[in-house]
Amino acid sequence: MKNMQIFHCRGLNGDIVIPGDKSISHRSVILGSLAIGTTKISNFLNSDDCLTTIEIFKALGVRIEQKKNQIKIYGVGLHGLKKPPKILNAKNSGTTARILMGLLASQSFSCTLTGDHTLKRRPMDRVVIPLTQMGAAFKNKENHLPITIIGNNLTGIKYRLPIASAQVKTALLIAGMYAQGETRIYEPEPSRDHSERMFQYFGIPLKSSKKMLTITKLKQNFRGKSIYVPGDFSSAAFFLVAALIVPNSHIRLKNVGINPTRIALLEVLKKMGGNINVFFHKYFLNNEPMADIEIKSSELKGLQVSNKVVPRMIDEFPILAVAATQAHGRTVIKGAQELAVKESNRLKTMFEGLKRMGAKIILKSDGWIIDGPSTLKGQKVFAYGDHRVAMSLAIAGLVASNNTIICDTQNIDTSFPNFFKILSDIQK
Repeated sequence: MKNMQIFHCRGLNGDIVIPGDKSISHRSVILGSLAIGTTKISNFLNSDDCLTTIEIFKALGVRIEQKKNQIKIYGVGLHGLKKPPKILNAKNSGTTARILMGLLASQSFSCTLTGDHTLKRRPMDRVVIPLTQMGAAFKNKENHLPITIIGNNLTGIKYRLPIASAQVKTALLIAGMYAQGETRIYEPEPSRDHSERMFQYFGIPLKSSKKMLTITKLKQNFRGKSIYVPGDFSSAAFFLVAALIVPNSHIRLKNVGINPTRIALLEVLKKMGGNINVFFHKYFLNNEPMADIEIKSSELKGLQVSNKVVPRMIDEFPILAVAATQAHGRTVIKGAQELAVKESNRLKTMFEGLKRMGAKIILKSDGWIIDGPSTLKGQKVFAYGDHRVAMSLAIAGLVASNNTIICDTQNIDTSFPNFFKILSDIQK
């Protein structure tokens, strides 16, 4: 167990280059491995989760070279993967596990997929059920890992996602690349669309209309590409909120991805009165928009968060809860029950941590009611191995009156290995 101590902060100042986007880094490795020829990835996120995806594809027979955050993949084509010599371990990465199941279900070999103790608690039936409808075969099929995936011939289906999920959507799109006929996926609300953008960038035929995606079996290989991974908005979110709630702060976040399906938090914080300016880049790289974001300390006001924005900010709710503790008035967050099945039950873990620090917060089955502003006091709090909870509580610690000790923070490395260094560098 790794503990971190956070001290009260008098102000944040400086420019920050946010590490590469985790979702895009995962997908660039997956599609680059399935392409023919070389895929070069710049600004790759060297986090534990993304490195896990690389290790799995190496085990599947793909040659991948790594030099800092520059990655070169020698793709093997749609049908070039090999049976791995051992069990594939997705460790803590739900993205790796769920998307990989869509790919492995259509291969000519069988293999077993597992994960660490945290990932083994997370539900997998949301992927298993539609893949089974496509003809996928599983042994020891349960709702959780480990699970054995038996390669099989798949057939396209029409499937309506019960909840908006970019991971499940991507797993089915990749399975659809191999399935006979047509695969149609219907979303209740738009979720992050990095997969669709990357499919189009690689030249993979994908039809997209409002709330529906259609893909047919690929008749030929697609070729490798050069990819630049923009800064991860979900990582930028911690510093966005930090600069808003810590007095005397003025920071600028550089080269941040501002994909419209990811930036609902930005919209919410502006509605709360956040002094935020977005400077758009004049060009897109591999279909992903970027911008620099300038933030200054602000007096926030509470609001009710619409259910419709939940899929576009599912990773940012923990840090929004921190912002709400410093906002004037009541903030109501509901429709976020998906937080209960993340790396931890984020509804409960954030409630426990913030309540312990003195926040006026009520736990609901699908969110929180938070009244502010609260005077937070430094305490010993627990992240329960959840990287986003750990980083959110660290930001809360910046405005707490005493030092804050956050326990069980080691999993921050799954998404943002240098988080604490950057946080230290910009403190006055």
